Formats: sequence, C-alpha cells, structure tokens
Amino acid sequence: MNFTIYTTNEDGFDKLILEDLLSKTTAEIIPSCGAILHAFNVFQNEKKINVIDHYESENDFKEHVTSKGFKSCKLSPFACRLKNASYQFEGKNYAVNKFFLGKNGHHGLLYDCVFTVTDQWCDDSKAFVTMKYEYRVFDKGFPFEYDCIVTYVLETDNKLTISTQVVNRSNHTMPIQDGWHPYFTFGGTVNNLQLQFDSKAMVEFDDELLPTGKLLDYADFHALRKIETQEFDNCFLLNENDVEPACILRDTDKNIQLEIYPEKLYPYLQIYIPPHRSSIAIENLSAAPDALNNGMGLIVLKKNENVIFNTVYKISSLNLE
Repeated sequence: MNFTIYTTNEDGFDKLILEDLLSKTTAEIIPSCGAILHAFNVFQNEKKINVIDHYESENDFKEHVTSKGFKSCKLSPFACRLKNASYQFEGKNYAVNKFFLGKNGHHGLLYDCVFTVTDQWCDDSKAFVTMKYEYRVFDKGFPFEYDCIVTYVLETDNKLTISTQVVNRSNHTMPIQDGWHPYFTFGGTVNNLQLQFDSKAMVEFDDELLPTGKLLDYADFHALRKIETQEFDNCFLLNENDVEPACILRDTDKNIQLEIYPEKLYPYLQIYIPPHRSSIAIENLSAAPDALNNGMGLIVLKKNENVIFNTVYKISSLNLE
C-alpha cells in the first residue's frame, strides 16, 4: 500500500499519523487534544517542513492552549468572539461560561475536548481517520446535545482534506457555527511571505472586534502580495469559486506554497497575525464572528439533522524560474 496509519507517543502526545509512503508526507493528529492538526509535514529539497505552528508538548497544550491563541483548534459551536458571552435563540437567553476574552466568549466549547477515534483506513490512494466528540451539555449556556465528527483524509500531491460533520442530537432546533484555527508557518517571519485570498469584502468590526453588520470593500490581497508589516485580525467574505484556491500563502525563498480550498459552507475567512509574526492564522469559518447574535452565516439544524463542512489544505512546490 502507498499509504499507512500508525500511532506514536512523543512529547506526551498520543499522535495518530497518516503517511504517504512515496512522498513521505505526513499529517499528525492529536485526538485527545481537540482533534487538532499537530503537524503537516512535507519534504522540500529533501528537507522536512512542518507547515503547522504547533505546541511543544501535551503539557504545553493543556496549560497554554488559550494563551497561545487556540492553535489548530476546532471552533464549535461558535467561533471567534461571542458578545458578552451571551445570545438569544428562539426567544430564550443563554450565557456560555467556558472561556472569556475580556467580557466576551471566545472560540467555542470543544477546543480542548477529547475526541474518540471511530474509524480509520488506508490503501493505495489515501489514508483517513474519523474521530467523534459527543457534546452532552457540559455548559448550560449551550443546552443542545450534538455530535461533532471530524475526518482527516491524506491523499497524493500533499493534499489534506478536513471534514467536520455536526449532528443535532437534541430534541429541539439548534444554532451552529463551525471553524478551524490553524496557524501556518514556513519557518521564518511571515513578513517575507506572499498572501492572496479571493475576497472583495471585509466584515466591519467595532472596537471589540465584533461585526457591525456591514461589509466593506477590500481588495488589498486579491492578487499575490508580500505581507511585510501588514497587521491582520479581520474577517473576509469569500467569493464563490469552486476551482481556484480561496487562499494562497507563498514562500518564494523556499519555493513552496500553501493552497486552501474551502467548500461553500465555509464562506468566511478569518486572518490573524500574532505579535511574534512567525506564523499566520488562516481560519475557515462557516459564519462571521458573533454569529449567534448577528446571524451572519448562522446555520440552524432541526432534530437529527446534520451538516458537513469541508476544507482542503494543499502544499505545492514552485518553479518560479
């Protein structure tokens, strides 16, 4: 077989690794730490590059997952900020309690939950693993039972598909937002990288980085452009495009680039550069920040109804001569 799956323990992590035996590309996943993508390793000029900014150890994750910016975390049942950590749904008021950034809720409830592996498979064309977390109302601010099922699929040509299925297991309709929070790096400062994303509209934020409900014209990175000292903590509405990547992050020194292909149920792209500027968060979101309040992209599921969110990361070598 051209693909394999194996487990290993390193730095306290119980890792599940998908590997393309021909290219040596690997995806390292940590089911016990929110099903995070710990590494996406590719070989460039015979050198291994992990394009994921990751945690140093299991203790690092447990102690610093919030202070280090929720790197690689699953964002569910809401993403980014939730104004005053509260919302109203079908005439009832709710307040979540898990994590606050100032007075606002932040990045959902599942970011550090333990997922259980339910299926895995490998053959000559791919390797995949499926994990599930059954949310059964540990936070009274979200009193809706649901299953969150995450699948990683590694294929040839350094292609990694990440799928999230949400199934409403409660007896009532349920609001849901989904997203991911990976930080990407090629090993140096992001100032030297080129960025492009397919959007002409930026979500307007107030002083608390909460949407005002307005969209602003934006085309600064509609074509590849060096990031330099540009700062980001913004959300963009993607144009509908099923062929071209929605986002490209390119390192011309290493002749390598990341391409991101989200499906239509991830119409928003949140971009954030932390102060250290050694990595950049490029987050696929199903809805805008504070969607439980503003409804921008919010999905409502009926009892037993499900929805599937997909995005693809692809690493390509470049010939720029």
